[in-house]
Amino acid sequence: MSTANAAPKTAMQRFLDGVERVGNMVPHPVVIFLILIAIVIVLSAILSMFGAAVSFERINAETHEIETATTEIRSLLNIDGIRFLYASLIPNFMSFTAVGLMIAAMIGAGVAEESGLVTALIRKLVIVSPPWALTYILAFVGIIASVAADAGYLVLIPLAGIAYLAVGRHPLAGLALGFAAVAGAFTVNMLIKPLDAVLVEFTNDAAHLVDPNRSIGLASNVWFSIASVLFLTIVIAFISDRMIEPRLGAYKPEQSGDGAVSDQSAELSEKESRGLRFALFALIGLIAVFCLLTLPAWAPLRNPETGELIGNSPFMNGLIALIMLIFLVTGWSYGIGAGTMRTLTEVIGAIEKSIKNLGGTIFLFFVLSQFVAYFTYTNMGTVMALSLSGALQAANIGALPLLLGFIVVVAIIDLLLTGAIAKWAIFAPVFVPLLMKLGVEPEAVLAAYRVGDSPMNAITPLNAYFALVVGFAQKYDKSAGVGTIVSLMLPYVAWMFVLWTALFAVWKAMGLPWGL
Repeated sequence: MSTANAAPKTAMQRFLDGVERVGNMVPHPVVIFLILIAIVIVLSAILSMFGAAVSFERINAETHEIETATTEIRSLLNIDGIRFLYASLIPNFMSFTAVGLMIAAMIGAGVAEESGLVTALIRKLVIVSPPWALTYILAFVGIIASVAADAGYLVLIPLAGIAYLAVGRHPLAGLALGFAAVAGAFTVNMLIKPLDAVLVEFTNDAAHLVDPNRSIGLASNVWFSIASVLFLTIVIAFISDRMIEPRLGAYKPEQSGDGAVSDQSAELSEKESRGLRFALFALIGLIAVFCLLTLPAWAPLRNPETGELIGNSPFMNGLIALIMLIFLVTGWSYGIGAGTMRTLTEVIGAIEKSIKNLGGTIFLFFVLSQFVAYFTYTNMGTVMALSLSGALQAANIGALPLLLGFIVVVAIIDLLLTGAIAKWAIFAPVFVPLLMKLGVEPEAVLAAYRVGDSPMNAITPLNAYFALVVGFAQKYDKSAGVGTIVSLMLPYVAWMFVLWTALFAVWKAMGLPWGL
């Protein structure tokens, strides 16, 4: 198309072009954290030179009496600081347990994804959906597909378009529904996923700045996450049926571009169906084994002293092992049934492939571990949190308004910095200690972060999969572009953000438990 014939850009398209240009100037997350490390080093020396410190009251762990303590900024450029910088490089990384948790989870998830289990399971759920419930089931499956994010983007979204087209509905509405579910609710799930391990670890590191004995577990947000999944399923489905599809109207096949009919059939082959049966049998067997290990009073995975199962018990402390085994056992069983992964050598190959794909993440974690360790060493997080909490307490703002403001800040930043891990590594050391000083539990701060971090993923062009969704849309409408996707996703983003934030506020106000 010539420039003369090109339609002028709308204000929204010009705005998005500007966001994309600014976003493209944002450096790689590793570079961001290297800059932050340099800032922490220089700032620690300056603040230490001026004697920055804060006094506060705390409970003595031995006498249980209230005592006054003082925390000073420690410089990283004096003799002790330089020694720490040099000697702690490897210990910082080795003690960064998020690396081990992520690798353990990906051992199982890699087998499940490589064998085809995740893809087949999503397709099966789409097939068995009755027409009246299709929207709700697709929304639900899209949200829980974040347990294997790539499969959600690459499988669920195009299948949602196929499913809508198959029942005579507009395929772009199906694509929009799938994108809103996969991206807009990415940080919550009915299951514990690898991302949870990293977010929880960062939260604990930040909480230890205030209370070294305060930690949360992998299931610390499980009740709020489950409620959010069910709530957002209804919200996304309602928006799709009442706003998006009526606006699109009836689908006209002549609008489609080349390749409108996907090569990927929604139907399962006999081998795939047999693989799913094998996976189901394996899951039942694994559940039976863990019932023996957890339910009896003498079960080895109960707390040996109190006998409790939920809370401080071997079962909860090693929950990542159960997650790994579920994916590993069911993935391999599916592979045997479907003929995609029969031998142990093939299983090992799938694990190696998934671990290789973590190379960039592991390097990012190496840099992150240094930033967290240096920030902790300087006491900057503690001093900052105590100073801010004192000012906020004097202003009587209240914890809930501050949490709601935090959600808004996270959402705005997510337009330019989409990585959930990178943002939380920056926010956690500041906001977790700050809000803990105001009496807010770290579980609530993490839940607030989940709300703020997700919805904007469906509207920012900086989402790595945004261009992919535009490509999916062009199969059904050759004129579709960035503006098309943004106009489809705006109602989802706006209503999900407002209503989900309201759910969080009600949850907090009622004092409901965030998780286990």
